[in-house]
Amino acid sequence: MTLSGLLLAGMLAAQPAAAADPAGYPNVRINEVTSSNNDTVELYNTGSTAVSLSGWKMSDDSFSPQSFSPSSGTIPAGGFVTFNSPKGLGDADKLVIYTSGGTVVDRVEWATDKAKPAMVRCGGDGSGAWVTAASASTFGASNASGCPSSIPAASRTRINEVTSNGSDTVELYNGGTSAVSVGSWKYVDSDTSHAPVSISSSSPSATSIPAGGYVTFNSTIGLGDNDSVFLVDSSGNTIDSVTWATDGAKPSDERCANGTGSFRTAVTATPGSANSCSGGTGGGPGGGGTGTGQLLGGGGSLTSGCTPEAPSGSGSTPTGTLAWPGGLDVTIADNVCAFTTSTGPEGRDLSGLAFDPANPSVLWAAKNKNWLYKLVKSNGKWIPDATWSATGKQIRFAGGSGEPDAEGLTVGSNGHIYVTSERDNTKNTAPKDTILEFDPSATGSTLSPVHQWDMTSQFPQLNTGSKDDANLGFEGVGYVPDSWLTSNGWVDPLTGAAYNPASYPLHGSGLFFAGLEWDGSLHVYGLNSDGTFTTFGRIVTGKASVMDVTFDDGTQRLVATCDNTCGETHTFMKVNASGAIVPDATYTNPAVMPADNLEGFAIAPASTCVNGFREAVWSDDGIYGFGSGSSSYGHTLYSGTFPC
Repeated sequence: MTLSGLLLAGMLAAQPAAAADPAGYPNVRINEVTSSNNDTVELYNTGSTAVSLSGWKMSDDSFSPQSFSPSSGTIPAGGFVTFNSPKGLGDADKLVIYTSGGTVVDRVEWATDKAKPAMVRCGGDGSGAWVTAASASTFGASNASGCPSSIPAASRTRINEVTSNGSDTVELYNGGTSAVSVGSWKYVDSDTSHAPVSISSSSPSATSIPAGGYVTFNSTIGLGDNDSVFLVDSSGNTIDSVTWATDGAKPSDERCANGTGSFRTAVTATPGSANSCSGGTGGGPGGGGTGTGQLLGGGGSLTSGCTPEAPSGSGSTPTGTLAWPGGLDVTIADNVCAFTTSTGPEGRDLSGLAFDPANPSVLWAAKNKNWLYKLVKSNGKWIPDATWSATGKQIRFAGGSGEPDAEGLTVGSNGHIYVTSERDNTKNTAPKDTILEFDPSATGSTLSPVHQWDMTSQFPQLNTGSKDDANLGFEGVGYVPDSWLTSNGWVDPLTGAAYNPASYPLHGSGLFFAGLEWDGSLHVYGLNSDGTFTTFGRIVTGKASVMDVTFDDGTQRLVATCDNTCGETHTFMKVNASGAIVPDATYTNPAVMPADNLEGFAIAPASTCVNGFREAVWSDDGIYGFGSGSSSYGHTLYSGTFPC
């Protein structure tokens, strides 16, 4: 599943009031429509400025433009407006939205019953793929809960670039994993007197788009300023659309990131290949980033004894990996050599990361040499929370002994921090694959676990007497709520039937997925309150290694992260139709980031969304950056954005 099918948007945070901008109409997109529930329509503003809807009109395939009464006369940035069609919408129909001056804003068409219960954009409000809703409509809110569990292959095809400079070229991109036939598909511009034209008549060779590939064709109906392109399949269902203002498609209007992002005006047209995403401004829906991306911030001098470690273990990027779907820019988000400790004076080895679901302004971090940090934002950087501990808290195994080689962490439903350790650093040739539960409200500078679960015996291949093998155990862990497992139909491997949490009365309200660096597999556990545990088996991620594991509420996916061993990638996993957890889509890091041992990864909860994006954070286990003399040398934390 591509970004358009994957990123099930979370609820957007309220935006500050701003003056309405009538010129921002290309940012307003039809987001949901139904022909069975009072013929309701929802509009969404992908832009960063409120847009006035004064005088706007709508039409279908039979009546002329009519005034409508929106729920608000202004649609805020990242906000929704709904209205009921002044005339009926049919089983097979179309909807066109116009500005007060008659300019087409957006358009959607559907075949028989495709708008029942509703047609919704999935994979990002205002920009996702058009699909028939799986459940009741979500008017006035994000479409996430109304989206189906999987997106049809055809809907993964996107308009990727368009020019209006004489060549009038349209580029389509297939972000899916299989070829899509497009020979019978049609396109049309914003001139409502024009009939849709088949792609094959414009370009006879444009019959199919390979997975991850492109098709281009020249519009035979012309493209001009203040224009649009609408793409429909052979049944008359809208696949995708783009609208631009004056000169917005000169030299071209392109998606940034390639195949997934919002549209922006390009400096250089790149038909038939990946978009340049260099320079320019937001000419199409939602604006865009800043060029090919910048690594921002950094600097400072290494403190005495702080010795960055060059990355090791580089491997290839898996076939079918997609480009990072978030913003192109990345900010260095910590102070130089910020995590030196008594057991790790070199400042390295910050690994696992997890946002606190109950307080997303808190980021928890684990350092391999037995330290736990509670981080908060200050002047754009993540720093230790001085009210908890300005220098972090040292963690121990049960009984207050040893030095856990803390690699991954997650936050449980009880607010406790669960940390994975793959060995005791005082005996580093022997594995000790454990999950440790800590109460963050406990006082003192050293924390002992409330519970400790030891799974070492399950992995005899790591117990060879080699410190290298012992270092290939539990690298990450993610807490997954029972509600996600049951609502998605996960089949319990122990019973072969639908997972029933009540069968495991001591496990709490979710399971823990531990990532094994040895082979990239996930191991599922119920951690019982009496200190015992239930093993639910092994899940294949398709990755050579796993360095971090997280459950993301925004995409409703389990995420397995790998560092440069797998080309800096994140595999989003879902429950398939057979009830198994399987890979869904894999994304790279933003291109501006170094290819280091980036072992920690966390995405902020969907509740933090602003203008369609939320924060993503990475940790560099070796604080190497781009090497000595670079602005990133000596830093571990990087902050970027991920779609809601």
